[in-house]
Amino acid sequence: MNPQAKLIFTISLLLGTTIVISSNHWVMAWAGLEINTLAILPLISKSHHPRSIEAATKYFITQATASALVLFSSMTNAWYTGQWDITQLTHPTSCLILTSALAMKLGLAPFHFWFPEVLQGSQLTTGLLLSTVMKLPPVSLLFMTSHSLNPTLLTCMAILSTALGGWMGLNQTQIRKILAFSSISHLGWMTIIISYNPKLTLLNFYLYVLMTTAVFLTLNTIKASKLPTLTTAWTKAPALNAMLLLTLLSLAGLPPLTGFLPKWLIIQELTKQGMTTAAVSISLLSLLGLFFYLRLAYCSTITLPPHTTNHIKQWHTNKPTHSSIALLTTVSTALLPISPLITTII
Repeated sequence: MNPQAKLIFTISLLLGTTIVISSNHWVMAWAGLEINTLAILPLISKSHHPRSIEAATKYFITQATASALVLFSSMTNAWYTGQWDITQLTHPTSCLILTSALAMKLGLAPFHFWFPEVLQGSQLTTGLLLSTVMKLPPVSLLFMTSHSLNPTLLTCMAILSTALGGWMGLNQTQIRKILAFSSISHLGWMTIIISYNPKLTLLNFYLYVLMTTAVFLTLNTIKASKLPTLTTAWTKAPALNAMLLLTLLSLAGLPPLTGFLPKWLIIQELTKQGMTTAAVSISLLSLLGLFFYLRLAYCSTITLPPHTTNHIKQWHTNKPTHSSIALLTTVSTALLPISPLITTII
């Protein structure tokens, strides 16, 4: 792709995200969401492969439907209350439509079917944008309207997302699809707590972005897109693969790694709110996700010859690891000791 075109699309992505985050009016937020969608479409379809074109088409149809629902929700609210302010969403029908629209934007169950397919049809760098930057505008809208939305509905959708994200990721061999189901599962954790403590949702989102970015950049460096390739990638960059093991376990939420922090705080908050059943359910369902993270970790690091894969071993590379990957993997694994400071800030 032409570097100038790529620069324009990247700036448009940042512009759209900034407009959504800083807007108070629903029409401005809708315009920011549309700019975001139009900017990411050429990046998804840039390889001109039929699967990429299919992914871009699916993404466009889903996001256009979700944006139309956002606009319809805000118009319904304005019709009944005369308010276009994002934080003044009070009409029950509008709240219900908005919950569905944002769930569709994020890929939250039961509107999750498009996300694994789109991620599978994209390159790893575009997949990283879809899993992180493109989630920020809907999460910020969810944050701003969290006091108006139905907590029972959000809890049901969150538990369903964690269950389906874990269950459907079990049998996958494509790494991008596994990471898509991982994202759906993490969205469940973010959604379940947003009505009770929205700041915890943001903390979970930020840490999820850090860990996912580290995983995607590492996979992009070792050029692995499916499990059989990952089993022979350890010869290319052994140190990087060892850190990939820790980052994946952190994404799974195992102590004493960074990923354990948001899960710990969310379970604590749910227990304070008297939602022990929901806390136990979501904790048990996250064990399904732990299985495929362990499978990825096993394939990347613990598999040593002799084994039955037919892939040729890759040459060992002496290129130094990029400093951004080193920083991200460190942060993704070592933030738990400063959790008292983080809890004080939030």
